[in-house]
Amino acid sequence: MLHVTCFVIYLGADHRGYNLKEKIKGWLAEWGFQHEDIGPFEYNKDDDFPDFGQAVGEKVSKDAGSRGVVICGSGIGIGVAANKIKGIRAGTAGHPAQAESAVHDEDMNVLSLSADFTTEDEAKEIVRAFVNAKFGSEERYNRRLEKIKKLEND
Repeated sequence: MLHVTCFVIYLGADHRGYNLKEKIKGWLAEWGFQHEDIGPFEYNKDDDFPDFGQAVGEKVSKDAGSRGVVICGSGIGIGVAANKIKGIRAGTAGHPAQAESAVHDEDMNVLSLSADFTTEDEAKEIVRAFVNAKFGSEERYNRRLEKIKKLEND
């Protein structure tokens, strides 16, 4: 199923997520999604997930409508790092319906994946659900997003 999108998907991972990131690049290309690898560009056992969570978060925050996928061992740390960037709503999903729901209800713009606790097949379906999901834009969802934005500014 080939999709032509008008948004970029930024990818980043630490050493534990590096191999899965490389696979995701192939899936996105196969599905017709524009994407940009933010790093690392080679395996380095000594790299640190906050660097890549921050880099993807900054790209997504500056590119309206874009999304990001970040990967580390647990899927938690790199998402926490991405969430430190204003405007980022990163979440870890372990099921495709969870990823779709998070975009629909919370306008999640960065998906955080676990390389250690997610199989390749599971990750593929979660990423597919995330990139194809649309924000619901109902009044209650917009109201809640405004409250989250207010938290960032307080």
